[in-house]
Amino acid sequence: MDMSLCAKVVDMSNLQELQDEISYILCKYEQFFPPAFFDIMIHLTVHLVREVKWCGPVYFRWMYPFERYMKILKGYVRNKTRPEGCIIECYIAEEASEFCCEYISGLQSIGVRDVTNDGIQSRRGSVVCTVSRDERDEAHRLVLQNVTEIEPYIEKHFNWIKAKYPSKARNQRWLQNEHYRTFSSWLENKVVNEMSKTSTNVTDIVKWISRGPSFSVTKFLTYMVNGTQFNTAEYDNDKTTQNSGVSLVARTVQISTSKDRNPVQW
Repeated sequence: MDMSLCAKVVDMSNLQELQDEISYILCKYEQFFPPAFFDIMIHLTVHLVREVKWCGPVYFRWMYPFERYMKILKGYVRNKTRPEGCIIECYIAEEASEFCCEYISGLQSIGVRDVTNDGIQSRRGSVVCTVSRDERDEAHRLVLQNVTEIEPYIEKHFNWIKAKYPSKARNQRWLQNEHYRTFSSWLENKVVNEMSKTSTNVTDIVKWISRGPSFSVTKFLTYMVNGTQFNTAEYDNDKTTQNSGVSLVARTVQISTSKDRNPVQW
């Protein structure tokens, strides 16, 4: 949407589609974010398309880039009696540092340091604890629903439930609850039966995931996954810098009310 609105040439035929899209996105946000998230800046996006219709391309009049950079310049001020001098001095120092980092090999820009290790190198600071059966089963089900190799088994389990309980096959909510309750144990038995057949190839991922996790887990204050560092809240509170640019793509089942018999998967 940003690319379409901020382009130098605006296609007027697509503006109504953009308006419908931002309205749909905000409605979806309301399902996941608290009311405090929807401040005036979030609400502003509703009016951007209408602003383009009335005033034309935004690059002629938008001041947001300049306002954001003014915030950076204000952060340079250390002596409020000489704000201009502080801004000039810090700006020159930053430009000199960036110039050296760009043209001198082996240096990197100031900011969040790059991650050079992947995974835990030692177990210092880790704690081994025991989780309850409910927590263990909940974590296992979450993993099963988001692993590509398990997707064929999910479809087979739904078909198995419908064949076993034909009278309840049309009740989508009951099917989802039954799948949620019995899928872990069914998958374990299914994989064991397939492994007993020499003609069936079961991947190592399916083999290990079907057995389920252990009740004893190791907790770390920080951990590296695919080059991304995850910290606990207690560990992050003691840091002067934060890097919260983490996103997770997952699927969940949505129902409108407690009596909704047609859940939708997102």
